[in-house]
Amino acid sequence: MFHGKQTRVLLLNDMERLEHTLFRLEQGFELQFRLGPTLQGKRVHVHTNYPAPGKKFVSSSFRQLDWVNPSGREDDSDKYCKLDLEIAGSYQYYFGNEVRTGGGYIVVDPVLRIGHERKILPLDCITVQTYLAKCLGPLDEWLDRLRVAKETGYNMIHFTPLQKLGASRSCYSIADQLELNPDFSPPGKNYTWMDVGNLTEKIKKEWSMLCITDVVYNHTAANSKWLRLHPECGYNLVNSPYLKPAWLLDRALWHFSCAVADGKYSDSGLPPLIENDKRINILRGLLWMEVFSQLKLWEFLQVNVEKAVEQFRKVLQAGNVFQLEGKPKLKVIQDSQYRRFSNTVDMQLALEINGPKSIQECCDWFKMSLEELNVECYKEMHSHHEKAINCIVGTVCYERLAADGPQLGPVTRTNPLVTRYFTFPFEDMTMEQENQLMQNPNDACHLLAHNGWVMGDDPLRNFAEPGCNVYLRRELVCWGDSVKLRYGDKPEDCSYLWAHMKKYTEITAKHFSGVRLDNCHSTPLHVAEAMLSAARVVKPNLYVIAELFTGSEQLDNFFVNRLGITSLIREAMSAGDSHEEGRLVYRFGGEPVGSFIQPNLRPLVPSVAHAMFLDVTHDNECPIQIRSVYDALPSTAIVSMACCASGSTRGYDELVPHQISVVKEERLYPKWNPDALPSSVGEVNLQTGIMAGKLALNKLHQDLAEKGFTQVYVDQLDEDTVAVTRHCPSTHQSVVTVSRTAFKNPETQQYREHIAPMYIPGKIKEVILEAHTVERKAESYVKDERYINGMPKYTVEIREHIQLKDSEIVKQGDATTEFVEEIFFEKLTPGSVIAFRVSLDPNSQKMVGYLRNQLSQFNRLYKSGSLTDSNACCFKLCGSLMSKLTLAEMNVLLFCCDDWFPVTVIRPKNDLGHPFCDNLRQGDWMIDYVSSRLMNKGGALREVGKWFSAVFIYLKHIPRYLVPCYFDAIIVGAYATAVDAVFNQMSSFVQNGSTLVKQLALGSVQMCGVGRVPALPPLSPELEDVPVRLNSVTKQEEQCCVSLAAGLPHFSTGIFRCWGRDTFIALRGLMLLTGRYLEARNIILAFAGTMRHGLIPNLLGQGVAARYNCRDAVWWWLQCIQDYCNIVPNGTDILMCPVSRMYPTDDSDAQPLGTVHDQPLYVVIQEAMQCHMQGVEFRERNAGPQIDHNMRDEGFNVEAKVNPQTGFVYGGNRFNCGTWMDKMGESHKAHNRGVPATPRDGSAVEIVGLCKSAVRWLRTMNENGNFPYSSVTIHRDGTEQSVSYKEWNQRIQENFERFFYVSDDPADPNELNPELVHKKCIYKDSYGASSPWCDYQLRPNFTIAMVVAPELFTVQRAWKALEIVEKKLLGPLGMKTLDPDDLVYCGIYDNSLDNDDYSCAKGFNYHQGPEWLWPVGYFLRAKLYFAKKMGQEKYNESVYLVKNVLSRLYTHLERSPWKGLPELTNENGQYCPFSCETQAWSMATVLEALYDL
Repeated sequence: MFHGKQTRVLLLNDMERLEHTLFRLEQGFELQFRLGPTLQGKRVHVHTNYPAPGKKFVSSSFRQLDWVNPSGREDDSDKYCKLDLEIAGSYQYYFGNEVRTGGGYIVVDPVLRIGHERKILPLDCITVQTYLAKCLGPLDEWLDRLRVAKETGYNMIHFTPLQKLGASRSCYSIADQLELNPDFSPPGKNYTWMDVGNLTEKIKKEWSMLCITDVVYNHTAANSKWLRLHPECGYNLVNSPYLKPAWLLDRALWHFSCAVADGKYSDSGLPPLIENDKRINILRGLLWMEVFSQLKLWEFLQVNVEKAVEQFRKVLQAGNVFQLEGKPKLKVIQDSQYRRFSNTVDMQLALEINGPKSIQECCDWFKMSLEELNVECYKEMHSHHEKAINCIVGTVCYERLAADGPQLGPVTRTNPLVTRYFTFPFEDMTMEQENQLMQNPNDACHLLAHNGWVMGDDPLRNFAEPGCNVYLRRELVCWGDSVKLRYGDKPEDCSYLWAHMKKYTEITAKHFSGVRLDNCHSTPLHVAEAMLSAARVVKPNLYVIAELFTGSEQLDNFFVNRLGITSLIREAMSAGDSHEEGRLVYRFGGEPVGSFIQPNLRPLVPSVAHAMFLDVTHDNECPIQIRSVYDALPSTAIVSMACCASGSTRGYDELVPHQISVVKEERLYPKWNPDALPSSVGEVNLQTGIMAGKLALNKLHQDLAEKGFTQVYVDQLDEDTVAVTRHCPSTHQSVVTVSRTAFKNPETQQYREHIAPMYIPGKIKEVILEAHTVERKAESYVKDERYINGMPKYTVEIREHIQLKDSEIVKQGDATTEFVEEIFFEKLTPGSVIAFRVSLDPNSQKMVGYLRNQLSQFNRLYKSGSLTDSNACCFKLCGSLMSKLTLAEMNVLLFCCDDWFPVTVIRPKNDLGHPFCDNLRQGDWMIDYVSSRLMNKGGALREVGKWFSAVFIYLKHIPRYLVPCYFDAIIVGAYATAVDAVFNQMSSFVQNGSTLVKQLALGSVQMCGVGRVPALPPLSPELEDVPVRLNSVTKQEEQCCVSLAAGLPHFSTGIFRCWGRDTFIALRGLMLLTGRYLEARNIILAFAGTMRHGLIPNLLGQGVAARYNCRDAVWWWLQCIQDYCNIVPNGTDILMCPVSRMYPTDDSDAQPLGTVHDQPLYVVIQEAMQCHMQGVEFRERNAGPQIDHNMRDEGFNVEAKVNPQTGFVYGGNRFNCGTWMDKMGESHKAHNRGVPATPRDGSAVEIVGLCKSAVRWLRTMNENGNFPYSSVTIHRDGTEQSVSYKEWNQRIQENFERFFYVSDDPADPNELNPELVHKKCIYKDSYGASSPWCDYQLRPNFTIAMVVAPELFTVQRAWKALEIVEKKLLGPLGMKTLDPDDLVYCGIYDNSLDNDDYSCAKGFNYHQGPEWLWPVGYFLRAKLYFAKKMGQEKYNESVYLVKNVLSRLYTHLERSPWKGLPELTNENGQYCPFSCETQAWSMATVLEALYDL
């Protein structure tokens, strides 16, 4: 629909070899290679043989492409290398580092030009007509005969070979590839290739028609003179001695055939005329007795036993001993010259098999073994004989008995029993003499194998090469007039042949615009590749077509890729009925009507080979004989409506009622004469056959392609009637052609009288054409002896460009409305065609114009066909409306109104059959839903809703089949505008970041929003820049701060939206790194206001319903304050911000805003530190089933303290779970109810790390004058004690590795429980747990401590521990939460399963194996940090690992309908249905890893 710079992106994936996948591109396109998830982070080089600018193409010359990374950092999601495609042909690419790990091909279409003005001829415009060159007569008469193609609207002529023909006169049996057929030169003239070139150039410039011709590489005429001089160019008995048995068989069959022809077997029941099955059976028996048994061809495979035994005896007597491993079996070693009884065996092998036995015993065994081998050889040859007899008998049955065969009649020397497989350029002689002939190399070199084809054979196999027994088994459908050419593997193998054929190719390319590869599927690929490369040097924009009979689209693609074939010939005659014929139209080109508009930058998707769809090819049977004369017009109309190249063969339009044989036909084509009478056999014009109809259809075909009617719809009206619609997506005009086929002759077959009415959406502007095949008064057909004549009794009555009311075929129905035309078929008889030009109704045209005017703000190319609505002057640009939305409002627009997402999945696949598209076509519900939801939101969102509503008014008044396409265009444009507005409000890290960074940053918009009821408790009235709104119920002003949802869909609304731990694990990544500083500040201060017992809530519950049952949330909160101070400009100002304390004392009730004196944030921070050093110990309020119906009574006791000797924070008990691994057992059946799966009491490693980070930071802040406290003051034993932050920091530093590191030294004095050690060289998950073995479990939590407090870790120890984590815990997306070697590991989380399995029932294993995503970010960050300490090599390896992990996450993000990363997966990355589909901390920590990278 649109032009402009087109870019396609090809994603490269490891070990992906796409040689059988077709990628078609046009000149002027840019191709980008990007790394897929399996390659990101690896050192990958892309190589291609597409030439560098200014260089020539050499297929074997590859160059390395340079990588471009637009963001210049982070990950590989945007890195690409590119090709600007300006040269037609097939090009290879491969990728890898030191070895190739994948690759494929791209095919760039040629640009064809015609006329003096060199106008481009699009490939879909092509209409070709084939001519048998030998039927054109002398060259000076060609224009009169070729004018028929011009006057019937063709723009391309295909000639069969113009070279000198062989003795058979077959068009494809060429005697000399370099010599013009002398038949083209009349007496006194000697035309040359230059004259042919002048003619084709004249046709190109003056007639605006291109000429192409065949190239035949696979064979040459058997009587080619140059072949006599260079017999090495064929497969003969000297260079291919393995053919000797097949040659002897061929000669024996010839002698047998002559004997049958001479009546020598008549007395045996086999006369020359074989006319029934009884004689076929006699033939089968005689072949066994008279031919195969007499030849004894098995002797060519066998060993001379006596001679070999004698040789073996001499070796034994010489006393030679050999040692071989195993007991291999003896095998025959074939004699290279294929002589009878000349094969051998491996004597050395025979000696080893025998071992130490007597010489006679060995010889006896050896003789017996050889006889067994000879029996096997006999059986092998017998099998070949059986196949050969079956093939011979099958051929005789077809050629002499079958009703649809050629019925050759009696066996003669001219029509022998079977076609000869080899040339015999000698006088007749006996079999004995011929046997001697075979032994003489000077004669044997002229005994050459004929060419042909093998039914159902592998087209990539050369059936004349060694190891293939096609000639021996008589499987070849042989062309007895041609010799198969033997190129070898490279030019040096047969230098004359390669040079000869290259010159032939260059002559052809010089004078013709394109070539048809004859017999392409059995032409050696490397030969065709080399020849076409030579041709493209002469003519860069060479048009290449071929007809393949592989039976496989993948194999077709392989040929197209290797050879750069532009169009594959497809034939309507392959269809058995009209339904199949219509299906071929749909299959071979065009998009569905109403297709989505695709962006100029999009993925490169596999293509179907471009088709040249012909009504009939020149070497196939005549449609009139197979179908009926009445079908010629409707079938060619169906073909002409295909959105691809189309065409025919000369004679089809003239209704020639027989196949024009490429072998036997010698008559001339008629000339063009506009005044010729129907009775004139040597001249034709538009009154001849269906030529007038073909002219109109060819013009229509070209017009549709030129004007962009790229969309196709095929409708089967009944069993014989096919309607084809071609639609233009930019003008929304359509052409509808209705063709009533006549596969059976209506003169003898009954057709239904009535066709159901047809309903055509839109307004019929005109009947482009209506045509009947009619019988006229003329003489019956008589085959002319001089000219190829058609059936004069039939012609076409055609009327063009008439009004619907004037049609004789249809009339307008009463059900016609403004939007739909009802059509009744009154005289659509078999053999008739009618074509309508259809436009949108006037109102729809206007609405589409207005719609396109609005869409032009997103893409200027919509300006074409746009109209300005004078009544909509108040329309605002979508971009200006979007720019006024806050990121909180963008949360509503982009994620609450998730109507965007279905189209993002449907559009790339153009899936118009999707239920969402069906919904849009059926009515306006979805359209109204989008706009009304936004209009109900109020504020700036209402203005956006109004814009949608106004645009959708136009959408509602266009034809329903166009609604999905334009709805998508509106949504895509608005979405892209909104996303741009989002990024404009974010940090430079996001704005300049990669696609992965941007997509993760959208997680900030997804998770951060304001609900109907504010989720955060109110902030201090003294605080500035707090957002407010009017409460819709109370009409009072209220604060409306953004809160951060833990995950979707489970934790998005109500009291379960905000969790202290989740919020502050996610806050750095989703809010600070994205630049949402004010909102981050408000969240930090809101939670500060809820502090109680030195803790912040686990479940916030707006503060009033908070639960203070987690030990880690306050440390994550402190870490975020530290991060805020470090990242935000003037970030330390937050320490002075006022905090309204909801709970003035630990035991007071929640106080209304403003009733308590505010405190600066630094005071609240100090309170948290002092409470922990003093010791936190309390019982949860309302303890019991009303707040947790699973927890045991002891679990409601909360404890959090600091060990004065180590400085470690510790707490919890075995009945509660105060860290992020907080699963409480729920199953009565399994007896785990009220038991935490992972209590992690004692000192949890990540809390110790977070505490260390906080203490270190507070000490530094104090020293810098930003924090007034240098110590914490506590009361113990009635005295006041002070512990400085410096001292606290030092204690943790000194004791961490001592108590947390699990050494590999059994005698380590710090290891108090060596019997519990399960993994060495790791860090404990906790220290001092009530169940000591829990301390030693391998979990990913120590990687968190490595990031927040890396100074605690010795580099070498940390690195070793990280390697173990990588090996044992790193999954495809997440981190295993427990070592898979642990006895309680279970990687599948199923919260609905309630059985008696203690370890898994009711999801008890939530953190005992399932792979959580958020720890991945910390693992990657730790890996990068310590890799830098380990040196450049380790760092480079780690960057690869990080990028590889990121690429997998990117792939998930791209494919996820939630556009996020999940909470967790089951083991090995399996989908977990109980996980949140998108989780805040999952995206946040990955974004942090990208920031570090």
